[in-house]
Amino acid sequence: MIPIVLIIGASRGLGLELARQYVQAGERVFATARDAAGRERLQALGVEKVLTVDVAQPASVSSLAWTLDGEKIALALYVAGVWDGHDAATPPTREQFDRVLHANVLGAMQVLPQVAPLVEEADGVFGFFSSEMSLISAADSDAWLYRVSKAALNMAVAAAQPAWPRATLVALDPGWTQTDMGGAAAPLSMADSVHGLMRTLASVTPADRGRLLRHDGQRMAQW
Repeated sequence: MIPIVLIIGASRGLGLELARQYVQAGERVFATARDAAGRERLQALGVEKVLTVDVAQPASVSSLAWTLDGEKIALALYVAGVWDGHDAATPPTREQFDRVLHANVLGAMQVLPQVAPLVEEADGVFGFFSSEMSLISAADSDAWLYRVSKAALNMAVAAAQPAWPRATLVALDPGWTQTDMGGAAAPLSMADSVHGLMRTLASVTPADRGRLLRHDGQRMAQW
């Protein structure tokens, strides 16, 4: 059985571009989308299996394990996430906090136990989209809530690694990219970011477990 590339949160942006490039590379690609429009975009690319998953809904996430039962996942990518640009002078509302932390952290923590055993079966890699903005050494007051969420995600990835010793769990920084989140002024196109990420992921070794890896292959020295 040919192992699978699974992209969680692939209906648009970097997730959609990852699906496109992995399909073009001849990989078996499974991908998730939240709605019919996202499913149609992925099917048009030639994705082998499109799953309906909303990472903000635990019941939806829980379907992953039985839907993928018996599959070997060579590479899983958690791309889903949301942006919040409020600075530290503006306290987040409970609704803002719940929205950002649910998508960026809780969703990943709910997905991980569903998918990591299948990644481990393939001695594969499970990558989670984080950001260099998560680094405490680079802390600034802008995008306060987003930074906190990605720092928490980094910890979730590193802390989960011992539970699946034959899988390699990493956090990924796609760079400042021209997506809806990054804006048109970003220096990286989606195609270039994804090309770099694919090259970096192909170079991952067990020594990278629990680390933050940049799209250009740089291994970050600290969180």
